[in-house]
Amino acid sequence: MSAATAYRTPQSWIALAVFLLLVIGIGALIGTQSVPGDWYDNLVKPPLNPPSAVFAPVWFTLYVMIALAGWRVWVEAPRSNAMMLWGAQMLLNWAWSPSFFVAQQPWLAFVIIAAMWLSILGFILVVRKRDLLAAWLFAPYLAWVSFAAYLNLSIAILNP
Repeated sequence: MSAATAYRTPQSWIALAVFLLLVIGIGALIGTQSVPGDWYDNLVKPPLNPPSAVFAPVWFTLYVMIALAGWRVWVEAPRSNAMMLWGAQMLLNWAWSPSFFVAQQPWLAFVIIAAMWLSILGFILVVRKRDLLAAWLFAPYLAWVSFAAYLNLSIAILNP
């Protein structure tokens, strides 16, 4: 079965729905349980810190792209190194908000986001020859996590 045909099976569409529901659903659940509060509001913020209203729409868009990339790789190679990297970055992604906003540990969150950045880059490098679209779907994610790492590190340094 060709890749184009594999993406059109009923099982594939069900898998896409599962990927979207899990990635967006767990991300939203964690987001509602890790709301920035007074602690975050009182931190010294770095230059270029965007307004809080920017984060939810950006993450929703990125989560759709992350789910699509994961689904594409899963359809072709569910037990591949690319899929393991996809899973690793997702677990790290979901761990970041609780470590930063709930535990209020910016340095721990920075370690998590650095590992997440490496797993995102690893996914792109591993998958780019097999599925260029999946790799490109992760490019904005890598850019955003790079920016988020700058914000995280700056906050850690500015608020000893």
